[in-house]
Amino acid sequence: MNRPSLFLGLAASILVASSAQAQSPQTVQIGVLNCRGGASVGFIVGSVTNLGCVLLSTGRPDQPYVATIRKVGIDLGITESTALSWAVFAPVERAGMGDLSGNYAGAQGSASFGVGLGANVLIGGSANSIALQPLSLQGSTGLNVAAGLESLELRPGR
Repeated sequence: MNRPSLFLGLAASILVASSAQAQSPQTVQIGVLNCRGGASVGFIVGSVTNLGCVLLSTGRPDQPYVATIRKVGIDLGITESTALSWAVFAPVERAGMGDLSGNYAGAQGSASFGVGLGANVLIGGSANSIALQPLSLQGSTGLNVAAGLESLELRPGR
């Protein structure tokens, strides 16, 4: 089996498993995490992207976060900007300030030829109890193709 097929198969398996866990009865959607970032360069076997994020929750103040996304797998090209939105699922009904801080991991895939789309599902945070599911597809501009595994580090922002 060639490497791209292996990465895509692994990514699909993780997406299905992550989606099933995030929709289990013991979690509730506590808000939406919106992230935006600038340019990113794919280095064939991976990339690093920094984003500014905001957790939006009904009846709660906006919570800023800083995100660093690291991708391992096929990642070729350059993107000028990236926008991501995730539905945030947790075992509690409300998140306190900084509660999403931590490390997340999952699978991702995207393609950009001018304007592009992608998706990713991530599990992590406090005791791996928080799930980030794509609320909508990732939007990006540039020329890029990526598929593989992804990690996200969230830190409180200003």
